Amino acid sequence: MFIFAFQFDLPAQCAMCKQAAESSMKSNPNSMARSLNSGILYLMAVPYLMILFIFRKQLFQLWKKLVAKKKEIL
Repeated sequence: MFIFAFQFDLPAQCAMCKQAAESSMKSNPNSMARSLNSGILYLMAVPYLMILFIFRKQLFQLWKKLVAKKKEIL
């Protein structure tokens, strides 16, 4: 969710992809280079979202324990 909330241009490309995208960006700022970077970031986020979905119950239980400990300290 955090990735989708903040849309920043992040460098998430291999060396060859980066070179092709940079040369494309120099010739045309509205080229496919911007879409290429967004696509790579999307592909990077999918496995993390799947892991969060699979272990959501365990993560929720861990969150409840941490909140309970914090309340005991206060």
